[in-house]
Amino acid sequence: MSKKLKKQEEVIKISKKPEDRYPVFCFKYLEAYSYNKCADPSFFIEFLERLKKLAGLGWNGINTSNRHSYGTEKIPIAQLKPTKFPSIITEDVKELTVFRATGNNLPFLGIRINDTFQVIFIETKFGDIYDHKN
Repeated sequence: MSKKLKKQEEVIKISKKPEDRYPVFCFKYLEAYSYNKCADPSFFIEFLERLKKLAGLGWNGINTSNRHSYGTEKIPIAQLKPTKFPSIITEDVKELTVFRATGNNLPFLGIRINDTFQVIFIETKFGDIYDHKN
């Protein structure tokens, strides 16, 4: 077997060091009603740019960033306007993690499982998913 082929077959091991861990964003459980009202396609361009930046920061960079920058905050499920959730949100889940989808602080919400962040809601208009306090 050639050396080049052998390298392609090597298994990549996941680092246990926090500074070496990076998020993977999954949209399997994304609720369509949370984004299908968006009339501005530039929102999704900004959102993709934000996801790319977050992925490059890694979990360590995200965890040390301000919540209105590239960091996160938690919101209790009881404060959300939707009353129906995908199957990944079991009754033991009491809160969702909130990221900023764009520079204007519109959020996207979901749940982190290991290094995968399951995106459930994307708020394209303030107040569609939860009431925002000043």
